[in-house]
Amino acid sequence: MANNHVNSTNPKIDLEYRRKKNAEDMRYQVITFALMIFLTLIAFVAVGYDGFSHWFIVPFIVLLAVIQVIFQLYYFMHMSHKGHEAPTLFLYSGLGIGLITVLAFVTIVWW
Repeated sequence: MANNHVNSTNPKIDLEYRRKKNAEDMRYQVITFALMIFLTLIAFVAVGYDGFSHWFIVPFIVLLAVIQVIFQLYYFMHMSHKGHEAPTLFLYSGLGIGLITVLAFVTIVWW
């Protein structure tokens, strides 16, 4: 379905399209916020539970943190919208350089 309503000359149609789009975005943000709270609670339970070893808890919490960062970027910082290609490129480039740097230092320290 094409977005014919976006460039319409009728302001009422544009207003209704924006309301619908804003309501959809708000729904995604509320769902994502609830998921992030749920992931945080899971992390607290994992730390508080004595049955899990240290070798499981640390990677598990890092995984939950990565998932929350993805939610933050794509839904709260609107990286999923069109027009954010340049910031996305710089963000992922910085992430790649940071990961390579950490990998290099870990490799130097361990060997």
